[in-house]
Amino acid sequence: MLNNNLYNLIAQLTEENRSLWRIRDQYQKDAEECPECKTFWLDMERDKEDHIKKLTELIKKHI
Repeated sequence: MLNNNLYNLIAQLTEENRSLWRIRDQYQKDAEECPECKTFWLDMERDKEDHIKKLTELIKKHI
C-alpha cells in the first residue's frame, strides 16, 4: 500500500500529464489566432513539463 505522500505525488503527476496533453492537443490549437494566448499556452507547456520532471524525480526517491 502506498503512503499518502507518495499517493499524492502520483495523483498530481497524473493531473499534470493530463493537463499537458490538453494544452498541446487543444488549447494551443484554439489559440492560433491570438499571439498573446499562444505565448501563454507555450509558457504553460514548459511549466507543466518542469512540474512533471520534478514530480517524477520525487516519486523515484520515495519508491
